[in-house]
Amino acid sequence: METGIVLLFVIIVICMMVCMNLFSHYHDHNDSSNTEVQEMYGKPVKSLFISTEVFSFHQATEVTDEKDQVVYYSNSKFLSFVDDTTVFDAQGNEISNITRKMFSFHGRHYIAMHDGMRFELSNELFHLMKDITNIEGLGWKITGNVLRLNFLLSDENDHPIAYVCQKAFSLHDKYSIDIYDVSKEKEIITIVIALQHMIRDRNASSNASASSSAS
Repeated sequence: METGIVLLFVIIVICMMVCMNLFSHYHDHNDSSNTEVQEMYGKPVKSLFISTEVFSFHQATEVTDEKDQVVYYSNSKFLSFVDDTTVFDAQGNEISNITRKMFSFHGRHYIAMHDGMRFELSNELFHLMKDITNIEGLGWKITGNVLRLNFLLSDENDHPIAYVCQKAFSLHDKYSIDIYDVSKEKEIITIVIALQHMIRDRNASSNASASSSAS
């Protein structure tokens, strides 16, 4: 009986993994962007890739190019109540800083670019079939699917700036970023790292709520 339950659980997990990978448009360094995405938004100018150490105190993140060379990286301060995170280029120059509002239903994050530009990310509530994050100060927005695997970053005119995809299952938190406007590359990277933190916070909150309900 117990063996049958374990086998059923394993089958369900495998089916979930297969289904989520089918929904995700993530691609690796050696692969081109998803053909379905290209049909919708065209061929990207370039692709970058994010990988984060899940079990790191500083949430160390590397951004690599199509040749697997590090072009940006970020670190978060340990035991920071506002999730203070700094993004650097490959030469160690500071690009931007990300902080989280301590108490916010919208998962609000503040971004300060090194050139003086400032804007905020705020998640809209009560959307059942999609995930929408507004980028206040730029007029941009991020629209994601219900599984939070694929995201379109668009400008104030709804033109695509980048298409972001999370790898469904990985020992490292991985994203592929197909960029359509390279002039906004630093803002795109900073926004995606902030989005990554927002998703991680929401998942942690959901898991805590589920554990509390179960106990």
